[in-house]
Amino acid sequence: MTKNLLVELLVEELPPKSLKQLGNSFAELLAASLKAQDLVPQEAQVTAYASPRRLAVHITPVAAQAADKAITQKLMPLAVGLNAQDQATPPLLKKLASLGTDASVVPQLKRVMEGKTETLFWNSTVKGTPLTDGLQKALAEAIGKLPIPKVMTYQLADGWSSVNFVRPVHALIALHGADIVPVNILGLQAGRETQGHRFEAKANPIVLHNADSYAQQLLTEGAVIAGFAERRAEIVRQLAAAATRENLTLIDDDALLDEVTALVEHPNVLVGKFAAEFLQVPQECLILTMKANQKYFPLLDTQGKLANKFLLVSNIRPTDPGLVIGGNERVVRSRLADAQFFFDQDRKKTLAARVPELDKVVYHNKLGTQGERSKRVLAIAKAIGLELGGEVLANQADQAASLAKADLLTDMVGEFPELQGVMGNYYARHEGFSDPIAQAIEDHYKPRFAGDTLPRNPVGVCVALADKLETLVGLFSIQQIPTGDKDPFALRRHALGVIRILIEKELPLSLDKLLKQAKDAFTAQFVEKNDFIFDLKIFIFDRLNSSLREQGYRPQEIDAVLSLLPSYLVQIPRRLEAVRAFLGLPEAVSLIAANKRIHNLLEKDMKKGTVPGVGSARNLAIDIQFLKEPAELALFEALNTVKPQADEAFESGHYIRSLQLLAALKEPVDAFFKGVMVNTDDTDLRANRLCLLKLLHNTMNRVADLSKLAS
Repeated sequence: MTKNLLVELLVEELPPKSLKQLGNSFAELLAASLKAQDLVPQEAQVTAYASPRRLAVHITPVAAQAADKAITQKLMPLAVGLNAQDQATPPLLKKLASLGTDASVVPQLKRVMEGKTETLFWNSTVKGTPLTDGLQKALAEAIGKLPIPKVMTYQLADGWSSVNFVRPVHALIALHGADIVPVNILGLQAGRETQGHRFEAKANPIVLHNADSYAQQLLTEGAVIAGFAERRAEIVRQLAAAATRENLTLIDDDALLDEVTALVEHPNVLVGKFAAEFLQVPQECLILTMKANQKYFPLLDTQGKLANKFLLVSNIRPTDPGLVIGGNERVVRSRLADAQFFFDQDRKKTLAARVPELDKVVYHNKLGTQGERSKRVLAIAKAIGLELGGEVLANQADQAASLAKADLLTDMVGEFPELQGVMGNYYARHEGFSDPIAQAIEDHYKPRFAGDTLPRNPVGVCVALADKLETLVGLFSIQQIPTGDKDPFALRRHALGVIRILIEKELPLSLDKLLKQAKDAFTAQFVEKNDFIFDLKIFIFDRLNSSLREQGYRPQEIDAVLSLLPSYLVQIPRRLEAVRAFLGLPEAVSLIAANKRIHNLLEKDMKKGTVPGVGSARNLAIDIQFLKEPAELALFEALNTVKPQADEAFESGHYIRSLQLLAALKEPVDAFFKGVMVNTDDTDLRANRLCLLKLLHNTMNRVADLSKLAS
């Protein structure tokens, strides 16, 4: 018989930033355990509930007892289990006893040939697990596997025993239909009573009728919206309505919305305001203050400027909301006054005056202070600026880089580290610096996350690249390399930032040269004597590989281009386009197969030292007198025609054209492999033919390694 199941843990207020994950995990883990015990079908509907004071799950349908299961168990070879009279031997009796039976089942044992050995098997039926036992096991497993960063240890009501959980649990509900499932966990026996809203519930405790009445009873009797998604949707609806009434726009913030959803059980959105004079403080400071400290939703006017109104989500619905609004306005006034004080104090000291203090701030115990790091970033930024824009850009990059880290020592950034760079921009403008310099101070952290914008101007590009390259080179030099999911210095993000800037800004900069310039900025005392630059380059290309896959490029296309490790990343999108265009040619399949064959021949022969290594363009001395066969002479002549054209197209950046020209080589290449023996016994002929293939290989693989496209 199947019914629906409801399980709830009534707890003290749960950590708001973890609630959504805890609710989903509790439901998934409990359902997975019941499914594994055949109490719940795989297609069962599982509904998670999570509010500040409860984790719950509703599952439909759930059996009262799992079905009996027929099983076949391998026992032992017949020669070991039975004697000459077909009676059970001691080893077989011992095995049967461990399975809960005895010698009476010997006539029922099956004899099966396994290879040359006859083996005994026993077919039996295992009784299905009762729901009480299955749910007891599922609860223990789910609670044990919940993603809880730090558990609490608390005493039970007996004053002696203690248990561990994320927060103290006060009640357990387990209902199968209308029936209580007699399980226990964390010192609690299952019942049917729960608690509603602390202040607005019509009845406390709430006595649940059955598993299906849970959400409705909590809402009507307990003034609690039990479902996280439903409560979030209600907050969104109320926020949008309130913003529309005020003719203002809400700032989207999913993380804040999730956190507020985890703080209230019956949301009530109210409008508050603060003194307009606070708007003189940079709006980023005010927005962060309201969001981080008070969990308010700031509002923007029609021009995108911060308004002096905000939305708050209350957990109560008083007759007179003025008291709630007034209390929140008094609190936010103090917070904004602090922000204004920090802003005013910070502007009393220039950014340049703060720079010497960076020498007192440790960046890394093996890489020196922030002051030393700033000097390295400055050197790299200036070198990049010189290459991109000459002395003018180099001097601007020098100035911006020298001031970029100064705002780390301001009171505002000390209070809100998220504003580093942003405040440097404001303070630089206050001091009269030009827009390119001020913007570069803010933008040198960009891109800070996936999808973030890039630096707005060339000065910002120089400093942003320098900052990321200094971080990557410095930390790789001391072997602080990401492992698995651990990346404490966000080196993957820095690598992706370098990639995005070089490609999306279409910068004609060599990655190899950039890495050398970054390494040269370090003195010997910081950079250990080890060859880490190649490892760092591979790390950057690994991130590029992942990024290109996310953009929809096929793995074979990516491998073909990236295996050449092109130093100019700006070329890579056009190379990928060329590979796709090449794959559309009718000659592509044949040329790719031939290229793969050539690659294997050259790689095998390279180990013998007959010809230069694959990829080398030097020492390809083809002697015409050794071109004996018509097919090899025809290939040589075709190469003499195609190679200059393909090389010219490649050098001018016309990669599609460069690969398209290779189509003319299909017939002579096919004829060569059909009519010419490469590995002939004549060493002069063999060396000449390998050199011819080497020249062909180099010609075909300048845009991408076509052998990687072979299926």
